[in-house]
Amino acid sequence: MKVLVTGGAGFIGSHLCDRLVSEGHDVVCLDNLCTGELSNIAQLQGNPRFRFVLADAALPITLEVDRVAHLASPASPVDYGRLAVETMMVNSLGTYHALEVARKNKARFLLASTSEVYGDPLESPQEEEYNGNVNPIGPRACYDEAKRFAEALTSSYQRIYGLHAVILRIFNTFGPRMRREDGRVVPNFILQAIAGQPITVYGDGTQTRSFCYVDDLVEGMYRALHTDAAVGEVINMGNDEEMTVLELADRVKEITGSGSSITYQPLPEDDPRKRRPRLEKARALLGWEPEVELEDGLRRVVEWFQKAPA
Repeated sequence: MKVLVTGGAGFIGSHLCDRLVSEGHDVVCLDNLCTGELSNIAQLQGNPRFRFVLADAALPITLEVDRVAHLASPASPVDYGRLAVETMMVNSLGTYHALEVARKNKARFLLASTSEVYGDPLESPQEEEYNGNVNPIGPRACYDEAKRFAEALTSSYQRIYGLHAVILRIFNTFGPRMRREDGRVVPNFILQAIAGQPITVYGDGTQTRSFCYVDDLVEGMYRALHTDAAVGEVINMGNDEEMTVLELADRVKEITGSGSSITYQPLPEDDPRKRRPRLEKARALLGWEPEVELEDGLRRVVEWFQKAPA
């Protein structure tokens, strides 16, 4: 099977490419490297089943493939804050072009959406039927609303063209290959703890998150690409173990043996107070659930950052 992975040199995309190649599939990895890195796919270069294409997913694509996994997009507030227009373009025009590849090839389409479509949710845990609470003109809107548009466009292709598509709403994911300058809470806390610097908590630290290790997420994505029951569905993908940001800071300090103090900064505008997915659909349709314990995953990331070049 031949699979197009847009954003395939990114954090999650590169892990998906690894998995697909290891299972014997041919992979075309398309990335413009605005947030992806060639080092993420260095282990695949030279493999006859893998091909890297340096290109912008917001431009037209012509390929013959059996599956399309559309992951191209900046995904951290730091990145989509500085690349706001690019984020909106890749999730609008980029989604359109990726959908066209799938339509022309009668290929299954996987959209990597996000828990950010729920905005700052008024109910928790978040289930797929919840329509969210999003500020359409706020600083996060370039990502939130762009992903909501990508979902709407994908759903339109399903209805109009009978496209076999699945939408995965991905919650907080962490693991090796996160960039040092990513800006998300796990790499921030780990790098600060390793360096003995104060750990920066935004707000009072009582806001909650649910963290899924990247290997678990990729397993879910792989199943979604191959499971007929997932076609036409919107499925949350993450971990339903909820904790406060302060609790995460304490676990990182314990794992690293750090004596870092905690410093507090104002909470960014529209930062969500709650993040916890309902996973019943993922369990029922994909037979999937997260398996890697948080502490185990954090240890792997700590080890990776300690070994990775600064």
